[in-house]
Amino acid sequence: MKNNANKANNAKNSKNTKKIIFIILRYVIAIAAALAVPIFYTIFRPLTIYTVFFLTNILYTATLQGTILLINSHSIEIINACIAGSAYLLLFILNMLISLDLKKRIIMLLVDYLLLFLFNVSRIIILIILVINNSVAFDITHKVFWYGISTIFVILIWFLNIKIFNIKKIPVYSDIKFILNQRK
Repeated sequence: MKNNANKANNAKNSKNTKKIIFIILRYVIAIAAALAVPIFYTIFRPLTIYTVFFLTNILYTATLQGTILLINSHSIEIINACIAGSAYLLLFILNMLISLDLKKRIIMLLVDYLLLFLFNVSRIIILIILVINNSVAFDITHKVFWYGISTIFVILIWFLNIKIFNIKKIPVYSDIKFILNQRK
């Protein structure tokens, strides 16, 4: 009997050790991603610029020169802040800071990135339309997007994840709680 109990205890300890290793690995990946933020811009800059250029060409005759859209007499530069690389990074880090199986993690990231990408391209197109039409609402709209709506949208994407993917754990807190429970 004692031998079976030891085997069960060893199996449980082994499983918990693996879980702790995966927690550490997730945090290492999150930190590495934070240090490698230019990768997010490298990936999403061309996707954003070419998508915006394509969609803008449906409405206007546009020319693309690097990161600058030329439309009529307007020159519109799509800078890094327009790409929202840090928002993609934040969603990636939040994803890494919760315990998920790999398939769910990948699907969740793809959904997050697609939603953020669609929102971001729509935001840029709206701002371009305002510029082209010399709207007095451009500055205030740009600031409202920049300081408020973009942040709210990232938060909404995260809460949508919680709902759709039935996430019960709290980033960081759930991992710390698990590790502390192992010490007992």
